[in-house]
Formats: sequence, structure tokens, C-alpha cells
Amino acid sequence: LSIAGSAETAAFIRSALKPFQALTVVKTGTLERYKLDDRDLAIICSSHQGNMEQVRQVFKILWRADIDPSELKCPIPTGKESPLQNNCSGKHAGMLAVCQQRQWPLNSYLQYNHPVQKLILSQVAELMRMPGEELILAHDDCGAPTYLVQLGQMASLYAQLASGNNLAMERIVRAMTHHPEMVAGEGAFDTELMRLSQGELVSKAGAEGVQCIGRVGEGLGLAIKVMDGSKRAKYAVAVHILKQMGWISPSIAEALAETFMKLSEFKRLEVLGELSML
Repeated sequence: LSIAGSAETAAFIRSALKPFQALTVVKTGTLERYKLDDRDLAIICSSHQGNMEQVRQVFKILWRADIDPSELKCPIPTGKESPLQNNCSGKHAGMLAVCQQRQWPLNSYLQYNHPVQKLILSQVAELMRMPGEELILAHDDCGAPTYLVQLGQMASLYAQLASGNNLAMERIVRAMTHHPEMVAGEGAFDTELMRLSQGELVSKAGAEGVQCIGRVGEGLGLAIKVMDGSKRAKYAVAVHILKQMGWISPSIAEALAETFMKLSEFKRLEVLGELSML
């Protein structure tokens, strides 16, 4: 166990919760019921960029489950035309598909007391070995519940996700690592890290400086929280720690640093400096 700061520091896990919210889709047989594949499961775990391929993947889930896209309760992003383009639409589509399969109400699926949210909460609480009623809940930007979790608990969740000891979580890891382009998108940290590590790492970002990573097959987890929410600092910390622990090679660290630790003047595309860890 290696700790910098306090493992008891608590933060809302935000979108790093998505692989565990997706457990409900796997465990209820929803994938089989609607003939959904690993690309569908990857987009359910995603914070995607809203490109055409990703939007089509979300639409496919809803179409297979006979759900109108208007049932999505995630907001329409600024300047966009549809909630399908929201970066959390895959997660919402997965929740709706479970509701459809179980014949639960669709219009209230984001409420804390809805059966699908109770099921997600119970499954996450079981992994955390604590009563669900002890978890503090809040609504994320997309409207779905998220939880206040200690950093040590986040790392433990990702260690379990990556352990290979649970068939449902193993399926989720396979989907995310085989289809990293669905989990975030071109040029995004999660996508590039999973692509470069060739399935050895599973990675999911959360808003406000949260980053969680698991080492596949070894039951090791890493959780990072940058207190001011900075993405730049989060990437620098992640690359430094991954290299320090031997989870990535120097060449992968260099490739990630080239993309995520450079400071550019975007209008002129001039590199003005770079980030480093002290």
C-alpha cells in the first residue's frame, strides 16, 4: 500500500463510478436480453466526446431495448441537438435498458429511491463492504446519483474491478480495454492510456480532478484526486505515479507526457512549456 496524502480523504467519485453502475447492466442479464455487445458495454461505462460513432452506439442500445431517446434525462450539451450527445448518455442508456428489462418506470430512473438506483447502490456498497445507507449521495451534473467515497475506497474498487476474480467485472474490463475509443475518445487520457497499455490497465476519469486506474489481473488499484479539480495536474500526477510504480514503461510514459504534460498556445500551436512532478 502506497499513500500520498490521506487515504481517508473523501470526494465524490463522479464518472469514475460508471464501471460499477454498469455492473447492474451485466448482472441483470440486460446485455443478453437486448443482444448488446462489448462496444455497447464500453459506451455504457463512458464519458464520451459525442462524436457520430459514439452517438450511434448509444442510440443502438436504446433501439435494441425499444426505448425512445426522449426518455434520456441527461441534459442536452450547449450547442448540441440531442441528449444522445451528452457525455454521460451511455450510462443513462444502460440504466434505461435495465429498467425496460425489469419493467420498472422509465421517467423516474434518476431518483434515489428508484429500483435501478437502489440496485446500483446495493452492489457498490457490497463491494465497499459497508451498508448502503451510510453512503452520502448527490446528483452529478448529468442528473444521475454519485457517491462520496474515500480515496482508499476508490482504489479498492478499482483493485477489485481489475482483479479478474469476478466474471461481471471482468466483462466490463474487457469491454473498456478492447474498445477504449468508446470510453472517452481520440486524444483523451483514458482512451490513450488503455490503448498504449494494451489491456494491462483499465482507466476511468471523474470530474473535478478524479482519476482511477486498475492493473488488470493483479488486483491493484490507484485513485487520484486533485483538490482544485485541475485536469493538467491530474494527468501529470497519473503519469508520474504509473511510471514510478512500474505500471507503464518509460516509452509509454514519454508518449503520455508528450500529449498531456505540454502547455500549448492553441491559436498558434506553439509549445510554451511543460508540466513536471517535483
